[in-house]
Order: sequence, then C-alpha cells, then structure tokens
Amino acid sequence: MIIGIGVDLVDLARFERAVTRTPNLLARLFVPAERELPLRSLAGRFAAKEALIKALGSSDGIRWQEMAIVNGPEGKPDFELSGVTAGVVAERGITSMHLSMTHDAGVAVAFVVAEREG
Repeated sequence: MIIGIGVDLVDLARFERAVTRTPNLLARLFVPAERELPLRSLAGRFAAKEALIKALGSSDGIRWQEMAIVNGPEGKPDFELSGVTAGVVAERGITSMHLSMTHDAGVAVAFVVAEREG
C-alpha cells in the first residue's frame, strides 16, 4: 500500500550558486562518497532526499547525513538509510521505497514512492 509520494525539482544553476556561495553545504547535505560525484548528480541526490522528506510527510527526525543515494548493480538508485532516519522510516511502517531520478535541460528531478505491506 502506498503511504506517501514525494517529488522535487532542482535548478542546476541555482544549486551550483548555492554550493559556491556556501562551501560547507556539500558536507552538510551529502555523505563522503556522494561528494565526489559531478554537480548534476549531486543535484539529483539533493532532489531525492527532498522528495523522500515529502513522501514521509515531514522532516521530523530526518538527518541529511543519514540519507545516502546508492546505485544498485544495474545502476538503479536506492536509499541507504542509517541512524535516527532509518528509525523514523521504520516507525512510520515503511517497508519499501522506490526512487527515480533524472537530470536534463538544466534541472534535476526525483520522485519517491513509500510503501508498507498490507
């Protein structure tokens, strides 16, 4: 059963300006492995994290450093949650999440569906 959906769009030029203007922003938003990715990929991951928060219905208990976007063996993006954030997701009864991301024409977009069994 779907219990939440979320979508977010990030303007790549605006994201780049924010990163340039606030150098520690990358360290606050991304785990070390993510920080090595190209800017367009980081924008997509930022959109994914925002979309997850929207799918959850609130940001209460969610920590940026406890949400990582990883690619599976075939390239499919997925969330790797830890700490308090993983606990919040479990408390809300979420048993699976689906993530889709793309970037083109100066924007990055992510869409998340949160489900629970039953």
